Amino acid sequence: MKNFTPNRRSLLKGGAAALAGAATMTTDQLFGFAKAWAQTSKWKPEAGAKINLLRWKRFVEAEDQAFMAMIQAFTKATGVEVNVSNESYDDLQPKASVAANTGQGLDMVWGLYSLPHLFPEKCTDVTDVADYLGGKYGGWAPSAPLYGKKGDKWIGIPVACTGALINYRISSMEKAGFKEFPKDTAGFLELCKGLQKNNTPAGMAVGHASGDANTWLHWALWTHNAYLVDKDNKVIINSPETVKALEYIKALYGTFIPGTASWNDSSNNKAFLAGQLHCTVNGISVYVAAQKENKAIAEDMNHAYMPIGPAGKPTELHLPFTMLTFTFTKYPQACKALTAFMLEADQFNPWVSAAQGYLSHFLNAYDANPIWTSDPKRTVYRDVAKRTLTPAGLGTLGENAAAAIADFIVVDLFANYCTGREDAKGAIANAERQAKRLYRS
Repeated sequence: MKNFTPNRRSLLKGGAAALAGAATMTTDQLFGFAKAWAQTSKWKPEAGAKINLLRWKRFVEAEDQAFMAMIQAFTKATGVEVNVSNESYDDLQPKASVAANTGQGLDMVWGLYSLPHLFPEKCTDVTDVADYLGGKYGGWAPSAPLYGKKGDKWIGIPVACTGALINYRISSMEKAGFKEFPKDTAGFLELCKGLQKNNTPAGMAVGHASGDANTWLHWALWTHNAYLVDKDNKVIINSPETVKALEYIKALYGTFIPGTASWNDSSNNKAFLAGQLHCTVNGISVYVAAQKENKAIAEDMNHAYMPIGPAGKPTELHLPFTMLTFTFTKYPQACKALTAFMLEADQFNPWVSAAQGYLSHFLNAYDANPIWTSDPKRTVYRDVAKRTLTPAGLGTLGENAAAAIADFIVVDLFANYCTGREDAKGAIANAERQAKRLYRS
């Protein structure tokens, strides 16, 4: 297992002690559950099964510990060796694609967004796992089949979702003249202007940050009633609504802390914890780290849903993590067993609790997990799997939509205009050309 990247260490040391009593099982309890589960499970691992699993790098240390404890219990109970490797958001998709193209190196990938739809023919049919879990745990959130299914088959299991929501400093918001966080885009812009004036700026990634930039900039497009494609997957990005979205985000970008065009997925976290940034879009990992490292910032923080623009309704994109199993694995039953085991209540509830709000759930039964109400500042993250759209927007999630988000088409649309590399016409034309190439229109 690879180590964490150095620039993440300050973010990962978080909060395990605070939840140790309620959020974790003892090693013996976890193994006891795993052993009993393995004896009754419908998926019997193949003899000598060994699984190579690739997942995203950890953002919350307590989640990592709970995840690896779960893997160890599964191995001890089933005899299946699981080798877990980790890649950054930006590197995960290329590594998965290499494995898909070569047919070797990995058995499973716990990836981002619509990763299984990049190579659906290389994904094992896991409909039996999805039906079992949905039937046992209150059904799936509406977004789950959109992410997990290709036609009538499930090609991946949405395990968890990270919310891309507003993280803000309460005192800075109030000093800027707001008693509560604005619920509309006009108020949001005015708040950011006030934050800039008070030298307590906002800032969101406007570069190739796979998680942070893709999530909030898709929201920015959709909340202005602009979309890459329509319901028939026809490219419609060249529209007056897109121009309005560009103009709004350029005005917002003008209030940001310098450097956001080159930010990666760790940049805003570090700036927020350093006291340089007072409003951003992120998962709850900033808050988790602040509770450990800077209690004054944590006490002054809160979270909010994304503001609503001309669309008049929520148009959020959050960050789902979907588990896929490659068709070329020698151990499909072992892989299915591991996927199902991960989402069983006896270990999923403590695991999600250990993540402290960073991971939310796609199975409805887990709404009842006390992690969402024990601290009201976490509650908005509970429902992100129910609120999220997919990268396809109005269209169908498939290989082309998966490629569009992997290629940063929407991110580059805004980045090119905000940074002055292109005027609105040129930025839209570039996005339209790329989208038509992918959608073959």
